[in-house]
Amino acid sequence: MEEEKRSLLQELREQFSILGGFVALIWVVEILDNLLFYRILRGSLDQFGIVPRRFLGLRGILFAPFLHGGYYHVAANTVPFLVLGWLVMLRNTKDFWVVSVVSALVSGLGTWLFGRSAYHIGASGMIFGYFGYLLFRGYFERSITAIAISLLVIFAYGSMIYGILPSSHWISWEGHLFGFIGGAIAAKLLVEEQRSRTNY
Repeated sequence: MEEEKRSLLQELREQFSILGGFVALIWVVEILDNLLFYRILRGSLDQFGIVPRRFLGLRGILFAPFLHGGYYHVAANTVPFLVLGWLVMLRNTKDFWVVSVVSALVSGLGTWLFGRSAYHIGASGMIFGYFGYLLFRGYFERSITAIAISLLVIFAYGSMIYGILPSSHWISWEGHLFGFIGGAIAAKLLVEEQRSRTNY
């Protein structure tokens, strides 16, 4: 019993470190962007975001999740990242890395191929990936736990679904849409992997 308690506490500390570390990083990057690059160097790190159909814009697939268009943008992404990110890693911390990578890649490539001509930045592609993963995990797995989490996410964050539709010109709904698709793909891959291990 004591061993299980220590293991649980260690896993919670690891999860806190991962989520807290990412949030701290995006806040530090935004503060540096505002104080150093914009005010002193008269530039912006936003130029390293995704620029659709430009070869140099491909670098944004790597950098865009860490870049934001101001403190409000970072603040708006912080809470859903922490909540949905933690729900993704609730059963297995390793799932978080798979969902994050797949969501970021699908969101980035989809935006680069089909997005409007603009700088697309922000962690929301990954956040919508977590949203899509948590919804579709329940559909693909069909276990009581997965379905319960899906219903909880629908109840708490169901309005996010409108974020994948074209809306304001300054919101990258393309990143949201393809991030959501990436999350669904990650759910399918992880459920199939789990079933193959079980059958083996």
